[in-house]
Amino acid sequence: MRLPLLRPDWPVPPGVQAAFTLRGTAPADGASRGAYRYLNLGDHVGDAPAAVAQNRSWLQDALGARPVFLQQVHGRDAAVLRPGTADGVQADAAVTSTRQLACTILVADCLPVLLAAADGSVVAAAHAGWRGLAAGVLAQAVAVLRQQLVTVRPGAADLPIVAWLGPCIGPSAFEVGAEVRQALLAGDPAAGRHFVACGRGKYLADLPGLARARLRAAGVGALHGNDGGDAWCTVQRVADCFSHRRDQRQHGATGRMAACIWRN
Repeated sequence: MRLPLLRPDWPVPPGVQAAFTLRGTAPADGASRGAYRYLNLGDHVGDAPAAVAQNRSWLQDALGARPVFLQQVHGRDAAVLRPGTADGVQADAAVTSTRQLACTILVADCLPVLLAAADGSVVAAAHAGWRGLAAGVLAQAVAVLRQQLVTVRPGAADLPIVAWLGPCIGPSAFEVGAEVRQALLAGDPAAGRHFVACGRGKYLADLPGLARARLRAAGVGALHGNDGGDAWCTVQRVADCFSHRRDQRQHGATGRMAACIWRN
């Protein structure tokens, strides 16, 4: 089974693997149908359970590693994945040093962020919507990654971390209210530069820009992937990306894509 996968282009050691699933453009790309066609990986969005299970099985085969699916709640907790960790842990980030275990984040407009220690010994994934950013999920993911790094490599706490930002709702489509802007300004007064007033008390928010600022503040200097351009916008990529904001309005439902990172 071929799966529609986007492979990040970033400078990580050969032992670190990553992938971002696209929705697919033909029935051969997944088992889901209707509003969820074709490669929906979310089991909480109303899709047929058998179709989701099949898609997840195909994903595991394609990765050659076991994806661990979290119960994401737009919070800041980061779970450490170990061989016995089952799906359903409540967290919005995952960190692991275990080989063949994929930190996996589901998205459909929120920003997926993949992280790796420069030596490839620890990897992480974070779910960064605006609520997660305001709660500090990226700083927490980086902190837990560094904790695990010290565990597996004592004395390596200051080893550089590399980040890749995947597709998400773009700055031209992410209209938010004043309360969202205020929530993000509360943690970073300089965040105002990532908002543009668009009338009626609304703002266009640059989610990748906000995340990049938070990552830099957490000590991550090597940032790759989503730069806020239209090519990364899930709302505009109608053919191959799910978008909660676009699809809920048009179809009343949408699927989820997955960002995965693992150690071979």
